[in-house]
Amino acid sequence: MTSELATRDDQTAVVTTGKATAGPEPTAGTTALMAWAQEADLAYQMAQKLANTSFVPQSLRGKPGDITAAILAGSELGLKPMATLKSIDVIQGTPALRAHAMRAVIQAQGHEIELVESTDTHCVMRGRRKGSETWQTVQWDIPRAQRLGLLGKDQWKKQPKNMLVARATGELCRLIASDALHGMPYVSEELEGTVHAELVPQKAPLSVAALTAPPSTPATAADYSVERETELDTTSDGAWDSDAADNSTDWPETAQPGSAA
Repeated sequence: MTSELATRDDQTAVVTTGKATAGPEPTAGTTALMAWAQEADLAYQMAQKLANTSFVPQSLRGKPGDITAAILAGSELGLKPMATLKSIDVIQGTPALRAHAMRAVIQAQGHEIELVESTDTHCVMRGRRKGSETWQTVQWDIPRAQRLGLLGKDQWKKQPKNMLVARATGELCRLIASDALHGMPYVSEELEGTVHAELVPQKAPLSVAALTAPPSTPATAADYSVERETELDTTSDGAWDSDAADNSTDWPETAQPGSAA
C-alpha cells in the first residue's frame, strides 16, 4: 500500500515538473525577428568600424546608425555590404539607389532593361518583366526636363546625357518591377537637389505701393464708457442720507450702515 502511493507520487511529480518547464514554442515571425536582430547587431558593429573610412559615401560618413540601416536595406535588395555603401545615398533624409545599382537589382532578378538610344538631348530605354513578352518603353528628353525645371541644376548643366539615363532608369524600373525595389523606388539622381514633404507656397512679388504704404494701425479694444442716468447732487452738504442708504440695493446685507456686522 505504501509502495503504491509512493510510486503514484513520483509519477505525479514527474508529470508536474514537465508541465512547469515546458514553454510556448516561438512562432515563425518571432524566429525571423530574432535572426534579423542578430543581423542588425552585426551590421552595427561593422558600421562602427567603417564609419570614418573613405569607402563610405559622404552622406553616410561618421553615421554608424545610418550605415547600419543602409546595409540592412541593401541586404533585402540582394546587395552585399560593401556594394551597398557604393549604391545607396541619403538625400534630404531619403535613402535612394544610384541608377546603376537600380539596374543591377532589377537585372539580378531576371528582368530585362535595354538602353536603345542615348544622347545629350534625349534617351530611350525599354524593359520587360521576367517571363513577359511585352516591352515597356520610356523616353526622356531635354524639353521634358525643362518643363520640370531641372535644367538649372548643376548636374544637368555638366552631364545632361547621364542625367537623362538616370531619369529613364528610375521610371522604367518602377514601371516593370516596382516590387523588386522594396520601398526604395527612386534613384539618387532623381532626388538630388530637391526638398521632400514640404510645400512652400509662392509669394507674390512686393509692389512699390506695398513697400511705401504706411503701417496699418493695429486693432484696439473697443472703448467703453459708463454713463449715470442721474447727475451727482452737488447741493448736498455731505450729510449721510439714511433713507437713501436703506433703500439702496448696492449694499451687501452684512455691510449696510447700522446693521450688525
